[in-house]
Amino acid sequence: MMAEKFSNVELAALRSELLQSGVDSWDAARVLQIFLAGRGYGVSPEAALDAASRVEGAGCALDVIQKELEGIAMVM
Repeated sequence: MMAEKFSNVELAALRSELLQSGVDSWDAARVLQIFLAGRGYGVSPEAALDAASRVEGAGCALDVIQKELEGIAMVM
C-alpha cells in the first residue's frame, strides 16, 4: 500500500483549479508544477504535461490526480 503524499483537501483544491473553465493541457501542466513546487517537489515540464493529459482524460478523478502526482514528483 502506498502512503499518501497529499491530503484529500489538497487534492480537492487542485482538482477544482484544474476544472476551471479555460484551463487547457498546458495550463493544467503548469498548475501541477506550481502545486508540487509549493510542497517542495520538482517536476519536469514534459512529465507535468503528460500527467496533465492523463488527469484530464480521467475526468480529474482524485485517485488519478494522486497517482500522477506521486509518479512525477521529484524530491528537491
